[in-house]
Amino acid sequence: MQIVINGALTEVAEDLSLADLIEHLDLGGRRLAIEVNEDLVPRSQFGQQRLARGDRVEIIHAVGGG
Repeated sequence: MQIVINGALTEVAEDLSLADLIEHLDLGGRRLAIEVNEDLVPRSQFGQQRLARGDRVEIIHAVGGG
């Protein structure tokens, strides 16, 4: 199915969770904030949040500094 990730049309497997997407994109272990269709998804819900065809996903990487 096709979803939009950070503005780019992307082909992903059906019935994909946000946790699955994070692993698929090799982003595991990073500090991320993710919105699906402009709604912020709590980290605790990444495994339960299923993606649907046409969803718009924004992934923001937290960057430390000082």
